[in-house]
Amino acid sequence: MHEKSWSFCEARGQSRAGICHDIDYKSKRGACRDLNIFVKPIEIFMQIFRAFRARHPICAATLGFILGPDVVMAYLGCGWKATAYFTGGIVISIAQLWLFSVPSAAVFGYFLILAWRLIGLLHGSRAAKMMPTDTVFPWYSRWYSLALIFLFAPFALAMLVRSFAFQPFTIPSSSMLPNLRSGDYMFAQKYAYGYSRYSLPYGLGPERRIFGHGPERGDVVMFRTPMDTKVDYVKRVVGLPGDRVQMRSGVLYLNGTAVEREPAGDLTYQSVTVQAFKETLPSGRSYAIVEQVDNARGDNTREFVVPDGHYFVLGDNRDNSLDSRFDMGFIPDDNIYAKAAIVLFNSEDGSRQMSWIQ
Repeated sequence: MHEKSWSFCEARGQSRAGICHDIDYKSKRGACRDLNIFVKPIEIFMQIFRAFRARHPICAATLGFILGPDVVMAYLGCGWKATAYFTGGIVISIAQLWLFSVPSAAVFGYFLILAWRLIGLLHGSRAAKMMPTDTVFPWYSRWYSLALIFLFAPFALAMLVRSFAFQPFTIPSSSMLPNLRSGDYMFAQKYAYGYSRYSLPYGLGPERRIFGHGPERGDVVMFRTPMDTKVDYVKRVVGLPGDRVQMRSGVLYLNGTAVEREPAGDLTYQSVTVQAFKETLPSGRSYAIVEQVDNARGDNTREFVVPDGHYFVLGDNRDNSLDSRFDMGFIPDDNIYAKAAIVLFNSEDGSRQMSWIQ
């Protein structure tokens, strides 16, 4: 009985050892297979990296097609060619904006983009093939220099232009119809009135206006209200400090005198027909406005006296605008930070063409 038990235990031990050995072998194979899953992509990445570092023609062609000829020329160490292409790229970008603003010519804008990319592909590949193997590449051809020159520097430049020269806006409503429509993409001049608190991002501008003056009567301005300093508004200035402003039966009165307006036909917008008028300020400046009726909530108001350092603003769509007639009130001079200048295109209406804002 004792021998049988021992034999049985011995056989059991051997079988366990065999099983353990088999499991250990399979686990090692599985671990190697799992490791290969990570090693293979790393090897492929390193091969691509070495090819880019060696300026292989295929890599140069790929970079030229994706990022353009200016980037690939800098990557290949051709500084003057990169500069020339960069200058050409600015001209191309301006041409694209114009082409995309004209519906009938928009297709040429896409052809222009494709042609620019193909130039980068062909010139990049040819330049890489003709490059001597012992070429010493300059500092600006390194990957970190390319990122600094073509990524971070343009971003910084764009922020400077946005803060001090021109800022883009998308119009979300029709309160400035017919001059601004919902979906309009426009640029505003930041330098027109100097610089104040909201000229810079996050309200980091100076507390008081510097290097400029306040808006003139009739200007279409960008501003923020004292009640909501995070939202940008666009309206037309009609009342200057000291002015007396009133609406009577839809007609604007300044300092007791009716502002001249002439009928300009009907305008249909989004299935709604409104009356258009040409309004002319005492200075002789004219612009278009629209109205549905002459007895809406904002068509008959009390007389407002504009306090010092403030302005009275109206929407050109007089029956569909929340402005100084209502809770918005007077706009402090320091809250006005840009002048609406030009409409480039409309994201909802392809027939809308580039135009200056009256």
